[in-house]
Amino acid sequence: MTRREAREHCFKMLFCQDFYPAEEKEEQLVQYFEAPAEDESNEKGVDEILHQVAMTEEERKTLEERVENIMARIPEIDRQIDEVAEGWKTRRMGKVELTILRLAVYEIKEDEKIPDKVAINEAVELAKKFGGKDAPSFVNGVLARLV
Repeated sequence: MTRREAREHCFKMLFCQDFYPAEEKEEQLVQYFEAPAEDESNEKGVDEILHQVAMTEEERKTLEERVENIMARIPEIDRQIDEVAEGWKTRRMGKVELTILRLAVYEIKEDEKIPDKVAINEAVELAKKFGGKDAPSFVNGVLARLV
């Protein structure tokens, strides 16, 4: 699994967590990994895989640990986002953009293996794929102010 694929899985898992009570977290993780593969045709008629969880047990464990570490830091991460998101508070942000920002802030502040520029670029790519038309510039602007 590439780093980009791992980041995308992490994003999806974090995104799902916002819709369920904390006590259902374990069950939701199991369902994430057991969900069938999904694809759809893009505007050019080419099938794109939306969800496919093909990974080793070690990759799965690493991914689960990363998601749990991010979730444990959400209040702190949200405070950092609130400090730099001019005119926006996390409670008003779209779930997609907020989840992407949480992941990127974690990577910038906690993961020394990932350069800040890479974390920002990858967050923008996630915003292009999963967010609305203004999501990439919004995510880029917030993260640029953070660093």
